[in-house]
Amino acid sequence: MRAVVQRAINASVTVNKDVVGKISNGFVVLLGVTHEDTIDDAKYLVNKIVNLRIFEDENEKMNLSLKDVDGEILSVSQFTLYGDTRKGRRPNFMQAAKPDKANDLYEQFNDLIRTEGVIVETGKFGAMMDVMLTNVGPVTLILDSKDR
Repeated sequence: MRAVVQRAINASVTVNKDVVGKISNGFVVLLGVTHEDTIDDAKYLVNKIVNLRIFEDENEKMNLSLKDVDGEILSVSQFTLYGDTRKGRRPNFMQAAKPDKANDLYEQFNDLIRTEGVIVETGKFGAMMDVMLTNVGPVTLILDSKDR
């Protein structure tokens, strides 16, 4: 399971001109699921994400977590995180999980974040989405549950 985590002071996701999710302070998380991912991968990433210390403290040091700043998460499914561009010019998405499995793990991931007491807004799985954000820093991290 892969996640691109971007620190944001505001973010929204729109589907067919309707805003379906928005946050004012926290993370935009783009989440990709591959075939062998399990709930353990989701648990690992949730723990890592909600406890990442990448918000500034009073000394302007990245020392505070999402929980410390009462931040929110805008979670967006993103199968293209498993795009393979090694051959040719068109990405191969064979490593992305099939939609049923990916959606189940995506929903479980979001539910696990909620059990941590963090507000989660979402996009719409499988839809064409427009994501807008103001990335602060900019701070962007790439996490992979297989890299532990």
